[in-house]
Amino acid sequence: MSYPPPLYDGDGEVSAWARPGDTAADLVYPNGNRVHYLARGEATGGLFGLYRWEFSSAVSGPDPHFHRTMAESFYVLDGEIRIHDGEQWADYRPGDFVHVPPGGVHGFRNESGAPASMLLHFAPGAPREPYFEGLDRLARGEQWTPEERAAFMAEHDNSWVE
Repeated sequence: MSYPPPLYDGDGEVSAWARPGDTAADLVYPNGNRVHYLARGEATGGLFGLYRWEFSSAVSGPDPHFHRTMAESFYVLDGEIRIHDGEQWADYRPGDFVHVPPGGVHGFRNESGAPASMLLHFAPGAPREPYFEGLDRLARGEQWTPEERAAFMAEHDNSWVE
């Protein structure tokens, strides 16, 4: 493996940006889950997206699914999170890391009854914010037809596994 082609050919510039850790969550679901948009794909030039997902004590998380256009990685910060690796569910704790290549079946859940948190990393940086926000609207009672739900999932590259 070698380095990819250069993305910058200048002499250096001031372009770093930061997000303080005490910044309020960008999205709070009705069950208390909180999502922090740490690095949106648009802010990284499409290279990656990074989100901090803070689970409340409520049982929640998506069933097995896969993405065709992006890889997804998980880094557990606090608590215990169950992650599906395409074959089975396993419990992961702080410091554990799971990477899922494009097409890899996966899911994640908090079933512990206690709060938990993790970093979600998507590469390349797809616009996941509208997906998270659509899920919030559903959780708040917005009604979709089966066709609308299927179109939403297709638009956001979520293919569910039965």
